[in-house]
Amino acid sequence: MRVGVIGVGRGRAFVGSAKTVGMELVALCDTWEEKLEAVGKQFNVSTYTDYDKFLEHDMDAVILANYFHQHAPFAIKALEAGKHVMSETTAVITMAEAAALVNKVEKTGKIYMLAENYPYFKYNQEMRRLYQAGEIGEMVYGEGEYLHPDAVETRNKRSAGFNHWRNNLPVTYYNTHALAPIMHITDTMPVMVNALSIPNSPKDEQTALLPNKADTSSVILTRMNNDSVVRTIGYNLRGHGNWYRVHGTRGLMENLRTLDTQMLRVKHEVFELREGEVEEKIYKPDFPFMANVANTTGHGGGDFFTDYYFAEAIRTGVQPYFDVYKAVAMSAVAIQGFKSAHENGAPFEIPDFKNSMS
Repeated sequence: MRVGVIGVGRGRAFVGSAKTVGMELVALCDTWEEKLEAVGKQFNVSTYTDYDKFLEHDMDAVILANYFHQHAPFAIKALEAGKHVMSETTAVITMAEAAALVNKVEKTGKIYMLAENYPYFKYNQEMRRLYQAGEIGEMVYGEGEYLHPDAVETRNKRSAGFNHWRNNLPVTYYNTHALAPIMHITDTMPVMVNALSIPNSPKDEQTALLPNKADTSSVILTRMNNDSVVRTIGYNLRGHGNWYRVHGTRGLMENLRTLDTQMLRVKHEVFELREGEVEEKIYKPDFPFMANVANTTGHGGGDFFTDYYFAEAIRTGVQPYFDVYKAVAMSAVAIQGFKSAHENGAPFEIPDFKNSMS
């Protein structure tokens, strides 16, 4: 299948495993002409600075790795042009965009996938396997943390100037890396959200050197459709790392916070051990398949699995796990969460886009 990528910075990550999963890169699009020309020569493909012209290229699918706040309109245009779409996070930034994107996917029948890669870490895939096998029962409470603090020099280089999207992003919006793994492990969907923002502290010496003087992080409580509660936090708090925990009706799973964070801990209470179970086990899982390829790609191997499942969806004609409904639901948690934070944690509902749009 012939694929075009918009965004030659982050977009290059999707090229690494493209051939392995049966995708051929044929076109690139970006407004950064110098970089576009260099990457185009590197991969020997056509290049475009005009997105409409790019969509006229003979290709089956488009991968969106452009700016965070531009994904929905670019996805809708690609779907209208008859292309399958895989979009970087986030899917939408308004509820109106969510409705428009769902309607367009349903109308065109094309594949839409959110390229959310954190569910495909080794330990997260293992937690899904264990959960689906009933290892810890049904989730009653979960936690997801995506913490990514950087030095002020790094942040200013990555997002220079007051107008860069990273310096104007509502504090709840970068939430999918924390929430998506829990949804994937447990097959649950968000239905209500309460959130609080955490303002930058005047005692933080880096704050004065940043263009963004607004909130630094958020805490989001999400009610899921099985009545469980998930707490997610992100993303500028000190203590870089990713951590996921699921409390079930008969056990606990989490990746370790200390030492080797790729290790998985499974805990049962001694009073309800079943035959063959142990009270606690800690081990390092591997990928369920194609580990030799996944281990060479970015984001803990997640970049390979997003390519893999996008290609599989196109081949089979079956929408992927992170389809448009899960994508806009996670975005809605961010959007409604920001409204909640403005109202000091008041609850806001997450619409059922699948039923309301049909």
